Amino acid sequence: MREQTLTGIVEARATRPESIAAAARTRTPASSWAGGRLMLVAADHPARGSLAVGTRAMAMANRRDLLDRLVLALSRPGVDGVLGTPDILEDLLLLGALEGKVVIGSMNRAGIPGTAFEIDDRFTAYDAGALTADGFDGGKMLLRIDPSDPATADTLQSCADAVGDLADAGLMAMVEPFWVRRDAAGRALNDLSPDAMIRAIAVAQALGRTSAYTWLKVPVVAEMERVMEASTLPALLLGGDPGGVPPEEAFTAWQKALTLPTVRGLVVGRTLLYPPDDDVAGAVDTAVSLL
Repeated sequence: MREQTLTGIVEARATRPESIAAAARTRTPASSWAGGRLMLVAADHPARGSLAVGTRAMAMANRRDLLDRLVLALSRPGVDGVLGTPDILEDLLLLGALEGKVVIGSMNRAGIPGTAFEIDDRFTAYDAGALTADGFDGGKMLLRIDPSDPATADTLQSCADAVGDLADAGLMAMVEPFWVRRDAAGRALNDLSPDAMIRAIAVAQALGRTSAYTWLKVPVVAEMERVMEASTLPALLLGGDPGGVPPEEAFTAWQKALTLPTVRGLVVGRTLLYPPDDDVAGAVDTAVSLL
């Protein structure tokens, strides 16, 4: 990003905050997309303080660098859009990077990892009204079900309300469900066993007054065929932190899961934005080719 471009974003935020809403109003929305495949880039991780990618502890800390990577990813052929929190999506609006793109706003970001309130996933970002006003296409929510934490009940209720509100507005409700277990130190860990994912999907798909606009966002796990048989809802595959897994292994797993009847595409962030060789365009193009 050129220095003057960054300066322009800062200047607009400081002196013309109304220009963000104006950019949203004048943005060209995505054309019809619900019937096809979707390739979305995810960028809502920093809002939970999750800045690490693999061994790079602060990989996502530099906002200018993150925006550079996002703009490049969104410019590649076959990339339909982005998932992000208001701060990131508004920067992208000011950069003109959301023209003709599917835009999904991230909604509940309060459950910060490592805190005493991690499972209390309150809605601290977008709501259905704001997404409608900005002309965006849907809202995403994380649903972590921890049998040992009473805060799960409030999260379930909040997600159910959000699913209904989004449906009333005709917007996608993207639900990302996990069953949570605790390790010996009491830390919350997503249980990625097939049976746990099936239970989480079973709960998530029944949330709200209607499931007509609900999509699932799910990881690729073992016995993926059996897992995805738990629902008739359309689903998108998530990427997650690649850790030490080579990108080629992730691509192979996505390619196999994309053949399942309910799987409609990918929502991937860190694996594509911060590949080991930093070739963002190459990683994105490979992911698009899987569709």
